[in-house]
Amino acid sequence: MSDTFNTPVSVDPRLLEVLVCPVTRGKLTLDRKTGELVSKGAKLAYPIREGVPIMLPEEARTLD
Repeated sequence: MSDTFNTPVSVDPRLLEVLVCPVTRGKLTLDRKTGELVSKGAKLAYPIREGVPIMLPEEARTLD
């Protein structure tokens, strides 16, 4: 069984170019340390699970 916490986050760079925050429609940045896509404008961090970005605001973590 794979340990998702020790699995490096990888997202296709072409996908990162087209993904935008569903709240602000702004650019997202990849935080490899936390395994999240970060929207600075919305102050949200969207999780990446098994290489798939979960782009639902209700699944996002609020940033301080």
